[in-house]
Amino acid sequence: MADFEVIIYEKQNGTGYITLNRPQALNAYNIRMRDELYEVLGAVRDDPEVEVVILKGSGEKAFCAGADLTEFLTAPPPVFARQARFDRDVWGRFLGIDKPFIAALHGYVLGSGIEMALCCDIRLAAEDARFGLPEPGLGIIPAAGGSQTLPRTVGRALALDMLMSGRWLTSEEALKIKLVNRVVSRDTLLPEAEKLADRIKSYGNRAVRLAKQAVTRGIDLTLDEGLNLEKTLCHQLVEDRTE
Repeated sequence: MADFEVIIYEKQNGTGYITLNRPQALNAYNIRMRDELYEVLGAVRDDPEVEVVILKGSGEKAFCAGADLTEFLTAPPPVFARQARFDRDVWGRFLGIDKPFIAALHGYVLGSGIEMALCCDIRLAAEDARFGLPEPGLGIIPAAGGSQTLPRTVGRALALDMLMSGRWLTSEEALKIKLVNRVVSRDTLLPEAEKLADRIKSYGNRAVRLAKQAVTRGIDLTLDEGLNLEKTLCHQLVEDRTE
């Protein structure tokens, strides 16, 4: 794998660590980060040794303070922009991986930062985390799925409140609306994420991945369709064990 400039990727005992690494820019999501994240997500997807992934941000101030608008608002010609987005669909790749993702969130979690966190399955937040979607106040809207993933997580009314009012949430408010799963102290954020990863790894890898599929694929189906999906995945697991 190529060396990265704004992403750190490490692997240890079945856990993959993806670190957003632009601390001087509050880990703002830029074009280079998009391309590197796309590459590392492909590696995570294809590596049988990686069972769980922890996504985190470097530095003390931010997980990710949103997109670097100095780059993304300086758009190339539309044809090239569409092709680049098609070729490097980071968000589709995120959501298409059936391995568990844990987001370890601290400091500013804004714009693209929330959108990346929402692509993860479990979100742990430090007490200092602050959440917001500033896009409408900048004359734009979320472009990485936030308008779709946020209401599916916290509900329509709360998502619209965040989107239209521009107000920020504390970690405790985020916990209350179920934007995050748990709030921990800043110094225990990574250890708690690792503890959770270890617990997940202690279970059957195939069962965990199929359970994730059952939920993520079934949530947009009717109940009958979801039950049929569950039955199909259960049969797959039984067949795997038989073989």
